[in-house]
Amino acid sequence: MKKIAILQSNYIPWKGYFDIIQKSDVFVIYDEVQYTKNDWRNRNLIKTPNGLEWLTIPVKQNNLDQKINETFVSQHNWNKKHWNTLAGNYSKAPFFKRYSEEFRDLFFEIETDNLSEINLLFIKKINFLLEINTEIIDSQSLQLIGDKNERLIEAIKKLNGTHYISGPAAKSYLNTEAFEKEDIHVEWMDYSNYPEYPQMFSPFKHNVTILDLLFNVGPDSKKFLNT
Repeated sequence: MKKIAILQSNYIPWKGYFDIIQKSDVFVIYDEVQYTKNDWRNRNLIKTPNGLEWLTIPVKQNNLDQKINETFVSQHNWNKKHWNTLAGNYSKAPFFKRYSEEFRDLFFEIETDNLSEINLLFIKKINFLLEINTEIIDSQSLQLIGDKNERLIEAIKKLNGTHYISGPAAKSYLNTEAFEKEDIHVEWMDYSNYPEYPQMFSPFKHNVTILDLLFNVGPDSKKFLNT
């Protein structure tokens, strides 16, 4: 049995994203698809005393066919502003000091303007902190062709996968019969039963960046990834 997950990169994603990664043997970053505005690619939510707030990387969108991996930052110093916002809202969180130095360094030392590369920096750092050792590869290395379903199937076959882990949103377009014909079993993620954890600024919200979980729970964060 070999489980494959294939997703677009997100900016400092929520816990469900890392739940999929930890359930997979290989995680494919699939950024050679259309960049979608007002999505999770370049932004995520944090908790504040005044409610939820977006952290958004300003990017250039030159045309509707622009791919995620062709998307670049449009303003400088966004990274320092994001870190200052995080520090301003989470400095009193129980485990903020434990992680603050390495995240501050990560934010301040970003040298690339490419959105995919920025997202990957955070994904890899958080995987390390959560002790998730899943192999991560770029879909471009697989040289995929065909329509949406054909590309997914081809990626799984090239990786010798037997199972495909998918988020529930894909139920609207995924041709599961095509996967079954290739002896690939589709597993659907269920995000409805995550346990709550001690979180600042009530009421509790699940759909925030995983930094919220790390700063509030620390080394026990992985316990709250499983549904």
